[in-house]
Amino acid sequence: MASIAALGVGSGLDLNGLLNQLESAERQRLQPLIQQKASYQAKISAYGKLEGALAQFQTALTRLEKPETFAAVSSKVSNDTMSVAADATAVPGSYQVVVDQLASHASFATLGIDDSARALAAGSVSFSLADGTSHTIDVSAEDTSLASIRDAINAQQQDVTASIINDGDANAPYRLVLNSNQTGAASSIETLSFSGFSDALSADATTQRSGSDAEFSVNGLAMRRSSNQVQDAIQGVTLNLQAANEQGLVTVARDESAINKAVKDFVKAFNSLNTTIRDLGAYDAETQRSGRLLGDTALRDVQDDLRALVSFQGGTNEGLTFLSDLGIERELDGSLALDEDALQELVSTQLADVTQFFTGAGEATGFAGRSQELINQLLDENGILATSTEGMKEAMTRIDERYAREEVAIASTVDRYRSQFAQLDSMIASMNSTSAYLTQQFDALSMQLGRKK
Repeated sequence: MASIAALGVGSGLDLNGLLNQLESAERQRLQPLIQQKASYQAKISAYGKLEGALAQFQTALTRLEKPETFAAVSSKVSNDTMSVAADATAVPGSYQVVVDQLASHASFATLGIDDSARALAAGSVSFSLADGTSHTIDVSAEDTSLASIRDAINAQQQDVTASIINDGDANAPYRLVLNSNQTGAASSIETLSFSGFSDALSADATTQRSGSDAEFSVNGLAMRRSSNQVQDAIQGVTLNLQAANEQGLVTVARDESAINKAVKDFVKAFNSLNTTIRDLGAYDAETQRSGRLLGDTALRDVQDDLRALVSFQGGTNEGLTFLSDLGIERELDGSLALDEDALQELVSTQLADVTQFFTGAGEATGFAGRSQELINQLLDENGILATSTEGMKEAMTRIDERYAREEVAIASTVDRYRSQFAQLDSMIASMNSTSAYLTQQFDALSMQLGRKK
């Protein structure tokens, strides 16, 4: 008998539907593997979230680890005579600054010509500065004009910038002007001469303007600088002189707000990390929902390390040994609470002790340094989080391998069912065919017997 091409054709039974049900039942063996892999993936994601929170906490610690954080200063000036900026090396104090003269640029112009685009012969421009430097710029273009001379000067050197002005003269309004790029007497343009250019260009001595130095005094000490931006008159303070014949009081003070903010940011970052840890390990009895790392050993280790960290005993100054001595108390939920008034008082009266607590002294490691060491260990490629993550990934690889083996086994089982169903279908089809044949024979025999009667 010919083989059955599709299941159920010979028997009339829904063997394909039955085969699909059997395959679905077999594939239920894969569900535990899928769920287990999803659990590992969720834990890996949770480890990533924990690492991110630890990294943010580490960033906050970085500022507290640096002594310059506690040396931060602010600066101000009493009026618009100048602007000031102070860095961490500035010494708190008041400085009376009197500005007698601002530094200025030098300039030198030519006599005017009638047309800035008029073609001139080739030529050269020569000039010298008060600092002893001199320059010669050759312009050899066939269509030399005042504009091309300007461009050649600007392209070939950096001591001056050339420009063209129109002074409004009815006959020869266009002048070539050289301006020194730096302020100060040393940048003055001492000489200016031209050769060639159809003898159309010559210096106008009446336009020569020398550069000048800034002249000022700090607390009565006379000073001179070539620039209006003065960085070395007051330690750690940059003065930007803006008005002559004026004076202003520059005040440099310890920037206590910046120091307080660094401590506040540390507390905020720690509490954010604490919240992340609590959420990852939490269990809600009402909703029966748990955090992704509930009962996880690595999470408990991190939590224990941080609990020990906030109990850090450091510093060598009596009265500033624990975080609580700085107004930072640990709450029942593991978070930190900051008494800002207490911290402000300590920063104002015991800044050296506060600095030493966080940054350490000599070979003694401060709180921030100790914390950094801990976070570095936790985030190290061989640390507990990295090894736990790697263990999860290896477990997922084994699950994938087992999943593939189960897929092969299921496919083999389904193929066996399919073969058996095909045999059943063929057998039932054969039996149906035999039954039909016998029925036909019996009917024929019955007809013959009836005719004989």
